[in-house]
Amino acid sequence: MREPVDVSVDAMIEDLRTLVEVESPSRDRDALTGSARTVARVIEARLGGRAALVESQAGPHVHWSGGGAPRVLILGHHDTVFPLGTLARRPFRVADGHATGPGVFDMLGGLVQAVHGLAALDDLSGVEILVTADEEVGSGSSRALIEERALACGAVLVFEGAADGGGVKTGRKGCGTFEVTVAGRASHAGLEPEAGVNALVEAAHQVLAIEALGDPRTGTTVTPTVASAGTLDNVVPSEATVVVDVRVESPEEKERVEAAFAALTPRLAGAEITVKGGIGRPPMPQSAAAGLFAAAQRLIPGLAGKAVGGGSDGNFTAALGVPTLDGLGAVGGGAHADHEYVVVEAMAERANLVTGLVRAIRDGGIAR
Repeated sequence: MREPVDVSVDAMIEDLRTLVEVESPSRDRDALTGSARTVARVIEARLGGRAALVESQAGPHVHWSGGGAPRVLILGHHDTVFPLGTLARRPFRVADGHATGPGVFDMLGGLVQAVHGLAALDDLSGVEILVTADEEVGSGSSRALIEERALACGAVLVFEGAADGGGVKTGRKGCGTFEVTVAGRASHAGLEPEAGVNALVEAAHQVLAIEALGDPRTGTTVTPTVASAGTLDNVVPSEATVVVDVRVESPEEKERVEAAFAALTPRLAGAEITVKGGIGRPPMPQSAAAGLFAAAQRLIPGLAGKAVGGGSDGNFTAALGVPTLDGLGAVGGGAHADHEYVVVEAMAERANLVTGLVRAIRDGGIAR
């Protein structure tokens, strides 16, 4: 194990406060522009050079390079799930060993630790940072850029929050969302219900068929999560919509589930079904993390690795065959919830982990 480098927790806390206090809800381009500029300023202040804003339909992504031949990509995002105004209700605060506030764990704390860990290096050549604006909403505008820089660098460190207990994330399920729309025919529910085609009843049939696509043996979960139908209590519904969350561990299951959604057929005469969406994030196999995880364990003996159900941008890079280790960000919990927090005591160790991993990658000490 290498000797720890000197990082300032107080400085990390101040940078975390700076990022949290610029709200950055996904799909709010104005807010995300302000957030991207703030992320860029923090990177430039700690690492030097210039952080470029890469414009996109979702908002600006932030890209920084230490120069030289690319060797490792530091990957994160600056968008959060919290709407504007959350900060007023839940301001940044440090108390009882925890830092709290919207986005501290997912994933602004990880970004700060990554930057400060890199600042401890004498030489930043070969290091790139990419902080995207749309991870929380599927990475539609950033995926191509993520994949391009991952392939160019050849190794990816993802600074999403740590797994429970402080472990890193060595595998992730592929995940996606489907929207199933049923078109029926309206009629008076009292006078002539038989003249209508009840989209709600058809949707009920489909929900049961969809739920049955899950397979615990393969780790596949298919979970209807949101449904809507109908307009008035005396009208046969002419339309219904069901939203479904899907998680899979293998490419084969991805193909099976997507084919099953495409093959959904109506049970009621006259009903029609339309399916949108798919499994946008491919599975992240644990094999992609093996070499990097071994290096991380040499730096922190006993560090745990865990495969998790949630997806990240690491899914994209791992699916390309690029060595990828995820969950390197803050130790804490409560992602997407009001009790979100970061364990302050763990911040220095995680920053040191960044320093050590980047050194190991550039020294060629990572098995592929």
